[in-house]
Amino acid sequence: MEFNDVLNRRYSCRAFAVRSVEQEKVDRILEAGRIAPTAVNKQPVHIWAVSRPETLEAIKGVTRSNYGAPLLLVVGCRLADAWVRRYDGKNGAEVDAAIVATYLMLAAENEGLATLWVGSFDPALLREILPGAEGYELVAMINVGYPAPDSKPSAMHGVRKPVEELVTRDV
Repeated sequence: MEFNDVLNRRYSCRAFAVRSVEQEKVDRILEAGRIAPTAVNKQPVHIWAVSRPETLEAIKGVTRSNYGAPLLLVVGCRLADAWVRRYDGKNGAEVDAAIVATYLMLAAENEGLATLWVGSFDPALLREILPGAEGYELVAMINVGYPAPDSKPSAMHGVRKPVEELVTRDV
């Protein structure tokens, strides 16, 4: 798929079909997360690929944003493993995790899948469910799956500021 088509087609899906995601697609999506750029390539991130029905059911207790996706990718970062900007001590772990999450979403779209980035969740409860999540800042939960036939973008999806409001040119 043409990259600009991937960007323009993607929307926050809130209705998923009852259909599992093929393992080869999952593998390609996870590879996109693995090769995503991080500061000084420190890769202070971890991805939990959740597809077991009992784990997906348990995760329903940590967020109200449950839409029946058969795959949930949770992205976390470890602050101690990240690059830190020397000028002001800014830790880059969460930015790195956001980059990885974005790569995962765009790779899923490229595979013909739909996604929803969920930021509203209880990280303490989620850590209790995910193996090895202690010590990680959990940044994103990404629902992944085939969109339901009636799925459509929200009314706000196409509302964007004009480029002139977002960009200062020729500085």
